[in-house]
Amino acid sequence: MNGAKSLLQDLDDAIARGTDESRAKALWHATDILITGRYSDDEISTFGEVIGRLAEEIEVAARAQLSELMAACDHAPLNVIEKLALDDEIEVAGPVLRESNRLDEKMLVESALTKSQSHLLAIAQRKSIGEAVTDVLVKRGNQEVVTSVARNDGARFSGSGLLHMVRRAEGDSILAEQLGLRKDVPRHIFQQLISKASEDVRRRLETERPEMMAQIQSSVTELTGDLQSKFGPSSRSYFVAKRVVTTQYRQGNLNQDSISNYARQHRFDEVQIGLSLLSSLPVDVIERALMDRNREMILVLCKALDFSWDTTMSLLFLGAKDHLITARELQDNEREYGRLKIETSRSILKFYQSRKNGAGAETVTGRQPEFQVH
Repeated sequence: MNGAKSLLQDLDDAIARGTDESRAKALWHATDILITGRYSDDEISTFGEVIGRLAEEIEVAARAQLSELMAACDHAPLNVIEKLALDDEIEVAGPVLRESNRLDEKMLVESALTKSQSHLLAIAQRKSIGEAVTDVLVKRGNQEVVTSVARNDGARFSGSGLLHMVRRAEGDSILAEQLGLRKDVPRHIFQQLISKASEDVRRRLETERPEMMAQIQSSVTELTGDLQSKFGPSSRSYFVAKRVVTTQYRQGNLNQDSISNYARQHRFDEVQIGLSLLSSLPVDVIERALMDRNREMILVLCKALDFSWDTTMSLLFLGAKDHLITARELQDNEREYGRLKIETSRSILKFYQSRKNGAGAETVTGRQPEFQVH
């Protein structure tokens, strides 16, 4: 430590009395010693003081060279890294923004919020990017930045960040395809993405993501074989339920409370018919949503109808095997339900309807579906 302090004193003297050339030599000398040695945190901090002072005295080209060296140094002084990252010149800031593992999320967010698009692009190319940073990139970045971060497998997105990306992908086939290729995009976000994508993008994603497209198609096609109604649409009880619930609907008395009461009484026919009427979706789609082990579809439906969690929970229990759900599964569903947005969920329902319209499907009223919420 005494050696580092002595070096600091010697370099202070060089800064005060030396020429530009001698200061530059002192900078590279201090940098070489730091990179090649092993030091304590206090000693690294001392080097940071030295290098930081010298860096203020050098030209852009020299600062850029320093940035290249510091970006690759796992024990680079934090004050130097931060100063370089916030440099207005992208030649200087770029290397540390792209590569330095000494930059924390707070500093990356600050740079993304205040600096140029070139700075944002450098951040978008990091090996790992957290949600707080990508939230800024997708909102503030230009097309090149957003496309770059969509391609980055090391980037992590929040739910709101993904939704913002979907909105930006409208009319941008390159971004839509890159986003659709990401393995971490949830199914309900993927559904919204392809519902707005061009036919060319859909075809490419069908080739690249056949498993995801198959899941979506199975959610909106006719129910066959494996998934049958508990009572069956051909049963007498079904037609009685249909008549009662349809009358209730026409009189304006079918609402969330009605659905909740039916669910708690395990009246499956009334629930699926009622939900079909309220959402203008075919009964078979409602049935699949209620009984599918993947609860995502019923969560989206309930959110689109602006149902409370209590009502949603009663529908989850109705469709569960033996009407039983583990506490952990229920907590996971509640957390997922809280993250869903009404606008997004309604957009997904519109996509379901468009697919069913193409197949000529009808709701229980015999009309072509038109999305509505009561």
